[in-house]
This record gives sequence, structure tokens and C-alpha cells, in this order.
Amino acid sequence: MRRSSGTTQKIQAQELHDRLKDQAWRQIKLGDRPQYTWDDAGVRWLEERSYKASINKDMEHLRWLQTYFRGKRLTDLNRTFIMDVLEIKRKETSAASANRVLALIRAILNMCVEWEWLESVPKLRQFPESKRRVRWITQEEAARLLMELPEHLRDMAHFSLATGLRQSNVSGLCWDQVDLARKVAWIHPDQSKNRKAIGISLSNTAVSILRRQMGKHQTHVFTYKGHPVTQVNTKAWRKALERAGIKDFRWHDLRHTWASWHVQAGTSINRLQEMGGWESIEMVRRYAHLTPEHLARDSAKIEGLLSSLVTNTPQPALSLLRNNKQAID
Repeated sequence: MRRSSGTTQKIQAQELHDRLKDQAWRQIKLGDRPQYTWDDAGVRWLEERSYKASINKDMEHLRWLQTYFRGKRLTDLNRTFIMDVLEIKRKETSAASANRVLALIRAILNMCVEWEWLESVPKLRQFPESKRRVRWITQEEAARLLMELPEHLRDMAHFSLATGLRQSNVSGLCWDQVDLARKVAWIHPDQSKNRKAIGISLSNTAVSILRRQMGKHQTHVFTYKGHPVTQVNTKAWRKALERAGIKDFRWHDLRHTWASWHVQAGTSINRLQEMGGWESIEMVRRYAHLTPEHLARDSAKIEGLLSSLVTNTPQPALSLLRNNKQAID
């Protein structure tokens, strides 16, 4: 057995050595299950899930958890301890953020059962979340925002409104993913959230934005001072929102705005799902309420039946209704 002790103190290293040696003896002689720690599980999770589009978010959550979970044996991670830690996260951020961390903990512990490191996983209940409304802006608000943004962010935001692409797909877009002659672009499976390729039909606006970027960088489309843009939630973005008079608006809401505009323009939910690369139709239905007009024709189908309830009501029935009304009066 060879591994780092993680310390420069000889006494601590010797203590770790003795504990590991005792565990190894008990496993061999007594058949005890190895005592793995949360750190062991976290490392293996990152190694086996390195392909995930959200692996960086997993790493962010794991870094936060290390303050409380570092060195903890998996068998010591009971429901009370985990929920106490998640309550700290909820108070620091929100119920939604705490639930994202909870989902990661649950996924890792379930894999520990599969790896035969644990016998069972404690039952963890999510925190109640308030339903978040879809945040989008009008064309007038979008025009004000674009006017206030610096050129490099303006082009990226305008391109997002024209394509509905996620921020990472816009900032990471490379020239080998674009065909201006055919007016198409594509997102590779390893770049999309659901690990499926996305094809984008480029509008004239999107093509014009891309043409303005030509010659600025050899590989990446959107750059700033010769370097690919990696961060968009900057002071310049926040100041532009403030000057434009737009509140409670994130960069990701540009995607919501694109989808909302499409629905209001008559794009079907099924087509929008394909265009936006959503994995399930349920994720797209949140935009359906923005255009109830498409239900008008269906609502009118029973209009004749409803009107006949008055025009074709038999006279005795009408008399009975009048008598009941007079009695009530």
C-alpha cells in the first residue's frame, strides 16, 4: 500500500500508517468492509465523471463540502449530519442551491453503494423551493442593454439573443464549429448540457455578428484584447444592466428571452425544444403560458354547445328557472 499521508508531521503520518495497517489486517483476517472516507469517494467520482458537462460545478460543490466532510468516514455520514451541513448552505445561499449540493451528495453516496463501499444511503429530503418565474426582457429593454454594453459583450449578448445558446457555448464557440456559407453552426456533444449535438441555423443577424469577429483570433470566435472571453458576469455587464434600468436579470436569461420571443412569434413548443437542445419537453413548457392565443381555436370548439344551453333550453325548464329565481328573491 503506497499513498501520501497528506502531512509533513511524522507523528501524524505514523498515526495514519498504523490506522491503515490495522484496517488492512481486519479486512484480511476478519472480513471487515474497508473504511473509505468522503475524500476517497470524491476523488473517484471526479475521475469517473470527468466527461460530465457540469463537472466544474461538481468540483465547486465538493470544494465547499470539504470544510465539513473532509476526512469523514462514509459510515459516519448520517442523515442528521448531512442535513445540518446543507442547512448551512441554504442559509448562505438559497434552498435551490442547497438542493443542487444535496443531489451531488446523494449521487456520490449511491455510487458508493455500487462500488460496495457502503451498504445503504441515508434518506435525504430536498428543501422546498419557490417556483421561479421565467425572466425575460422586451425588445425595447434588449435594445437598451445592447447599447450600454462594451463591444465584445454586446456582440456576445446579441448573438445569444439570436441563437439561444448557453453562455458556455457562446464563449467557447470556435471557428471550426461555424459554416458561414451554409449559415449553420453546431455544438459538439461534449459541449452540450445533455451530451447531445446541437445544430444551429444562423439568422442574418447572427451571421453579421460572426463576420465582425473574423480575423480577431485564430481559433475562438468571441475575444477581448486578443484573448478568448471566459467570463461574462463582469462589472461591465452589471453596470450596463444598471444603466439600462434592468433588474433581476442574469446572462442565462438571454436564453429565456430568446425562447420567449420565439413562442410569442408562433414557434411551436416541439420545434423550440429541438432548436434549443432541451432534453425534455417539460423544460420547454414553461414558456407556453406566454402565448395562450394558440388555444383560442380549441376553446371555440364548444362555443356552439354553450350558446345552445340558453337558446335551445325548453320552455318548461326556463319557467322552472324563473320560478326558482323568484323564490330565491
